[in-house]
Amino acid sequence: MNAQLVGTLVAKDLNLFFRNRFFAFISGLGLVFYIGVYFLLPQQVDETLELAIYAPDIPADLLSEMEEDGLEFLDMDSEEALKEAVMTGDIGVGVALPENLIQRIRAGELPQTTVYFTPDVPEEFREIYLIMAQELVFTISGAPLYLETTEEIIGVDMAGQQIPPRDRMLPMLAVFILMMETLGLASLISTEVEAGTIRALLITPMSVPDLFLGKAITGVLLAFVQATLLMLITGGLVHEPVLILVTLLLGSILVTGIGFLVASVSRDMMSVLGWGILALLVMVIPSLVIFLPGIATNWVKIIPTYYLTDTVYRSVNFTVSWGDVWQNLAATLAFAVLFVALGIIALRRKFS
Repeated sequence: MNAQLVGTLVAKDLNLFFRNRFFAFISGLGLVFYIGVYFLLPQQVDETLELAIYAPDIPADLLSEMEEDGLEFLDMDSEEALKEAVMTGDIGVGVALPENLIQRIRAGELPQTTVYFTPDVPEEFREIYLIMAQELVFTISGAPLYLETTEEIIGVDMAGQQIPPRDRMLPMLAVFILMMETLGLASLISTEVEAGTIRALLITPMSVPDLFLGKAITGVLLAFVQATLLMLITGGLVHEPVLILVTLLLGSILVTGIGFLVASVSRDMMSVLGWGILALLVMVIPSLVIFLPGIATNWVKIIPTYYLTDTVYRSVNFTVSWGDVWQNLAATLAFAVLFVALGIIALRRKFS
């Protein structure tokens, strides 16, 4: 490997990248925009509660009369509809009352009422809601609290670890920053391939490994520096900075490989934008699952950026160690090596 030639190639590519006003502009504007979005999002969790209730034998007017400040009853058509509302996060707490409630209580029975919670309801609040459910039945029936109440947590229990919306969105913004840089790298490479610049470079003492190493360094630098700036300005490096930086570095290598693949199937800037935006839409799905946990499904784990976003999310918002996320780091590294290798193979076939 000729370090001097590689350094010269990297300097040339960086110069060409920033001379391209379109990609230089959207890179800078994108960074400013994502930082602005982060600071515009709420920094605190909204704890206003809407209480879903399934009460088949209770008049809606009675429920309305029982509402207090900060509490609103939402009358649900069925218990399944109530559970679905809690599962998707539309409602924080839901109470399902059994049928013939008043008659069963007066007959001396102990009808069971189920209280459904979203995972982010604190443990101390759950006890309050259980008592509130008992008081609700007492108010409706006028009978003593002869009621057996159970609770059920739907989803991953996040008691005491409520995450503000902007901190949920931070991994998504990081992926956007990383993926946007693939467009500039892919455009640079595809333009050089079509213009014959790549073949001309290989006539010089520069070898094929030197060429791809230079392109890879350029791609990693463009992605890593901007993602690091995003995390630094938004405070994402306060906890476990080394772990997050290593994660972003692996993510930068991953998106560089994606940039190679996009360049291999593109002929001009428009085709780069088409393929690049398609790749962006796919790779951002895991961070959408974090931001909107109600849509979580297991198949997102086949998307390479899942392990990147999960590591960033957990490192920024929770107390995690290297041992907690080493599997994510290993998976990100494996995908990065795979995509870089596939990208190199595809590009060599294109300009050979």
